[in-house]
Amino acid sequence: MTSRDNGLWLKFWRDKRSDFHQKNVNRLLTRFWPNLNPLAGSRVFVPLCGKSLDMIWLAKQGHEVIGVELSPVAVKAFFRENKLQPVKLKRGQFTLWKHGKISILCGDFFELTRKDLGEIDLVYDRAALTALPDDIRILYVAHMKKILPVTVRMLLLTAEDVDVKDKTDPVLVVDEEINTLFAEDFQIDLTHVESMVEDDFPSCLQSAEPVEYKVYLLCAKLKTSWEDLTTRH
Repeated sequence: MTSRDNGLWLKFWRDKRSDFHQKNVNRLLTRFWPNLNPLAGSRVFVPLCGKSLDMIWLAKQGHEVIGVELSPVAVKAFFRENKLQPVKLKRGQFTLWKHGKISILCGDFFELTRKDLGEIDLVYDRAALTALPDDIRILYVAHMKKILPVTVRMLLLTAEDVDVKDKTDPVLVVDEEINTLFAEDFQIDLTHVESMVEDDFPSCLQSAEPVEYKVYLLCAKLKTSWEDLTTRH
C-alpha cells in the first residue's frame, strides 16, 4: 500500500471489516503451486499477506515463508487464530513476527529492501496486485523488481470484475495490464481462467458482479541482478 492508502487499510482491520479475508486455503494455490516445481526449503515471499491461511499451507510444504503486512491487527490475529506463539523483533522500519517457518514483517511494503527480505526463491501473490488501485500497480511491480532477484519465479493469482453480457466461456488470454507490467522481464504462462459470482477468492473490493480469476506462472527471462540492470541504464 502507499501512504495514501495506508490509513484506509489500517482502518479496515481496526474496524474488523476484513470480510475480504479468505477463511480457507486458496484452492487455486493448492492446485497450481506444484506447477512452479518448488523445492522443499525454498524461501517464499507473500506480499500484502494479511492473515492468510495460505502461509500455513506453504510452510507445511516445507517452505520458509516471509510475508509483509501493514496492519499489526492482522499480524496479531494470524498468530493468535492459528495458536502460534511468535517471537517479536525490531528490524529497521519493521517489526518481525516469527514462529517456525513463518515470518511476517509488519510495516509498509514500499519500505521493504532486499536486505529486509534476504534471498527469495518464489513469490505467491494472491490478488495483492489486483487489490491495489490501478495507478499503484505499476509502482508495486517496480518495487518488487527492486527487492527480488530476477531468477525468482512467481505464482500470480488475479481477480477482476468482468462484464459477462457477451461472454460465455473464460478465454486463456493474458490480460493487457499483466503483459505491460511483466512481459519485458518475465515469461508469462496463463494457466487457468474461470469466472464466478460467489467470491471464493475475495479481494478488497466486494462486488455482486461476476469475477474473473486468472492463474499466471511467471519465470524470469534474465539471469542477472536488477541492480546491475539499473546501473546499466
